[in-house]
Formats: sequence, structure tokens, C-alpha cells
Amino acid sequence: MTDEMTEEEFNPAEHLIEPARKLFAGPIGFLKSAPGLEHLPSPDVPEVTFAGRSNVGKSSLLNALAGRNALARTSNTPGRTQELNFFDVGDPLVFRLVDMPGYGFAKAPKDMVRKWRFLVNDYLRGRVVLKRALVLIDSRHGTKDVDREIMTMLDKAAVSYRLVLTKADKIKASDLATVTTATIAEARKHVAAHPDILVTSSETGLGIPELRAAVLEAIG
Repeated sequence: MTDEMTEEEFNPAEHLIEPARKLFAGPIGFLKSAPGLEHLPSPDVPEVTFAGRSNVGKSSLLNALAGRNALARTSNTPGRTQELNFFDVGDPLVFRLVDMPGYGFAKAPKDMVRKWRFLVNDYLRGRVVLKRALVLIDSRHGTKDVDREIMTMLDKAAVSYRLVLTKADKIKASDLATVTTATIAEARKHVAAHPDILVTSSETGLGIPELRAAVLEAIG
């Protein structure tokens, strides 16, 4: 941060942390699962979707974001979620969170992978209320080719997205700094990616207030 920059200019979402906390402390509930586009809810409110490799900690992060233990089901079995799961936020309804199926599970049957690709690609390309995707990257492993594939898919669909490092508490601070720098460099190679990333831990709460603010900022 330079002397000329205010804290809000350095982090534009800073002023949204408290409003976002209040919003996420209010009513949040599971709406429905959509195994196909015909099952999507009416596109009448903004949506923010979460994408990530299997076992990246997506469900845990969603639960931490909402301050609830069991909003999204967590599983030790990779590839369990194969539908788009929708969660209503606010009463009256303000926006929806969308949990996309995990990708990159090597043992998944080819027909399941194909079905996933068609579902996700069609959703990303055709959902007019989709404001932003949050692409989760495991801090312990950094950006993998399967992550770059979804990033390229988002680039082509012209969907704005932001990279979010998860499980930051699981590695040493020096390693986290290295992977953070590398992830920022990766983000800046992609036309639809937000230039800055978020570093989080669902266990310690690191970055959760900032992630909530980023979601609120995305829906406008």
C-alpha cells in the first residue's frame, strides 16, 4: 500500500466486511440440487458459484462462509457431488450460492466426467444471473492442469472468476507465501480472472470475512 492510497482503495471490498457478515449471519438454506439444466431454479436473483477439484475443501469452505456446520455436505469420498447445489441467502432472498460438482477425480467413470463437463459448461455459458465464480485451489498443491482447464472454460464463457486458496493452515508460512505468489501469477495469465486472490482456511477462519465481502462485492 502506498502513502497516497487509502486502506479502502487498496482493498475495495474492505467496507463490505461488516455488511457481508450480517448478511451471512441471517437466513441461509439449501434450495435444490440440479442434475440438469432443466432443473435450475428461476434466474431471478444473482448467483455466485464455487468450483474446485475434488477434496479441495469446497463444502467446508461453504460451511465456514455461512457460519454453519452442515449447510453443505462434506465427504471424504472424491467425486461425490455430481449436481449443481443451490443455496438461498437472505430473507427476503438476496442471492444464491451454487456448489458445482468437484472436478479432476481420476477414478471417476468417463461418462460421469463427460456429464459433468456438459452440465458445468452449459451452466457457465447460459446463466445470465451468474455474477462470479470462485475457483478453489488447495494451498498444499497449488494450481494443477485440471484447475487451468476450468479457468480456460471460464475464460471462454466470459465468466468473471477469482482464485481462492484453501487449507492455508495446512502448510508452513514460507510455503504459503510461495504458492500465493505463484497463484497470483497464474491468475494474471487469464482474461476473466480477478487479478488478486484470496487466502483462506475453513478451520481457522483465515480470510473468511474477506471472502464474504468478495461475494457481496460480486453481486453488486
